[in-house]
Amino acid sequence: MKEINVQPPSGTRDFLSKDVKKREWALNMIKQVFEVFGFAPIDTPAFERIETLTGKYGEEGEKLMFKILKRGNQAASGETDLALRYDFTVPLVRFFAKYQNQLPRPFRRYQIGPVWRADRPGKGRFREFYQCDIDVIGSSSLVADAEVILALTRSLSCLGLPGYIVRLNSRRVLTGLLEAYGIPETSRQDTLTALDKLDKIGVSGVAEELKSRGLPKLVISQISDDLSQKDMGRIRDRAVISRIGQEGLQEVDEIISLVSLLMADGRIEFSPFMARGLDYYTGPIFEIYLKGATGAIASGGRYDDLVGKFVGGQVPACGGSLGIDRILSTLEVKNPNREDGLKPQVFVTVWDRSMRPEALQIAEELRNERIITEVFLEEGKISNQIRLASNRGAKYCLFYGPDEQTKKEVTIKNLSTGEQRSVSREKIAETLQKLVQER
Repeated sequence: MKEINVQPPSGTRDFLSKDVKKREWALNMIKQVFEVFGFAPIDTPAFERIETLTGKYGEEGEKLMFKILKRGNQAASGETDLALRYDFTVPLVRFFAKYQNQLPRPFRRYQIGPVWRADRPGKGRFREFYQCDIDVIGSSSLVADAEVILALTRSLSCLGLPGYIVRLNSRRVLTGLLEAYGIPETSRQDTLTALDKLDKIGVSGVAEELKSRGLPKLVISQISDDLSQKDMGRIRDRAVISRIGQEGLQEVDEIISLVSLLMADGRIEFSPFMARGLDYYTGPIFEIYLKGATGAIASGGRYDDLVGKFVGGQVPACGGSLGIDRILSTLEVKNPNREDGLKPQVFVTVWDRSMRPEALQIAEELRNERIITEVFLEEGKISNQIRLASNRGAKYCLFYGPDEQTKKEVTIKNLSTGEQRSVSREKIAETLQKLVQER
């Protein structure tokens, strides 16, 4: 028999129970924050029509899309007509275009679930991962951008992850800088693509990338100098040369003034060369970093032109996304109760085959009171069942044998102290509910 490779596909993961519980706890905390900020949940399919997704993400994004071959007899053609969702933003815009007459304005929504990218797997980088998205469609106010940032940073605080840094920029600032460098419009997208790789390849790597894309040496030297030095005054002076650069700096300054005093557990700073590689961004953009995490753990920005591609006319929009897998894979999220949720509070032993129905009935009564209860599934010595209950981390073990049946009682054993007591059969659920609450 040929050996089967039991490893999950590269860039994906299996999750043990404790990991699932940790993720569920974190996602629930994030949902609560999003809803406190007035965002409502929606859901969309895991895959979309290929034409819905293509032409929206830019050069790098197009390469990382998981495309789906046509099915049946058409599969041999090699043609694709569907793709797994790359993010939640473009599916949201498609959703909004379909249901816009049923949705409030502005429309505030959140969506949490898996997305897929054909990226090279690495530490904190996966091909299948969860995103926690929030967006506001229908408002051009920078208060909307501020709300997105505050909701994401509040989520980090609620997860017990202070010390974050929000790096803020505007695509208008970048356009102003590119104009100041004298870069023609035909080369600007290439330049932004190179700048977006700054954290991965460094200043020298960006310079090499710009050289390969045909930019003049003098321009590359100016950009490299500005990337290497910390004088924000000099960079701001360069950006304000153009009107669009001035507008971008005004956006940045206003958002910083709106959120800086409200982020008790972190700070926000101007990052003039942060590009965010996706083509659909038009205004303020941001990334959130946390010490110990690999790369940005959250990001987003304004995309005022994207909705118009689906509905006609400009509809302002902004949003952000929290990469929960990157957080959970590299940091210890402080949830003191997550291990307890995996352990039974009560373990019901089974005396013999004839006692199975009554054991299940007792378990049903306890579960109706939301007491986590496990029943022994096989037949075996009571001593072995007690050992299993202890190994599973149960707090109490129940015995219901012939003697208990005759007396209409159930014996309760405290597995921590060894203490045993008998209670009336009809009061077993009431008694255990009090015992569990006392611990």
